[in-house]
Amino acid sequence: EDFLNLIFKAMMKDALNSSHPVSSAIQSSEQIEEMFDALSYIKGASLLLMLKHYLTKDVFQAGVEVYLHNHSYGTAQSDDLWQSMNEITNGTLDVKKMMKTWIVHKGFPLVTIVRKGKIVSIQQEKFLYRVEQENWTSDASYLWHIPLTYITNRCNFTHCINAYLLDQKSGM
Repeated sequence: EDFLNLIFKAMMKDALNSSHPVSSAIQSSEQIEEMFDALSYIKGASLLLMLKHYLTKDVFQAGVEVYLHNHSYGTAQSDDLWQSMNEITNGTLDVKKMMKTWIVHKGFPLVTIVRKGKIVSIQQEKFLYRVEQENWTSDASYLWHIPLTYITNRCNFTHCINAYLLDQKSGM
């Protein structure tokens, strides 16, 4: 419950146009301090949980092990973690491409799902809690690669999770 409260608090901050990405180029030492705030840590943890759920616990764990082995006693960048995950998925998913959309964009998407009979349509757009005119920027180009999981009525409740990656503004 405490973690959920932290996540919702971070999401409220991230839903403002004055938010910042989890990862960006640093030009000064002051920017370093600005980047390491609660938003970065909580959103980062949430993104790792999202990735773990989408890849499955075993695949995620194997990717972390490869990452730790390859970079033990050395330095690493976020791309190194994504590349380790790519090694484990054997090219079936470009984890680096997917996760870049989450860490370089500020904010998060609002996903709208509409079902008409057997047709399900999905759409994404940037969610803004409150538009601050002094910090307003157009975010029309924002596009996240959103891993979605779902179950159907044909599910036997043991192996019933289906996955879909929304990597367009809309999909079916």
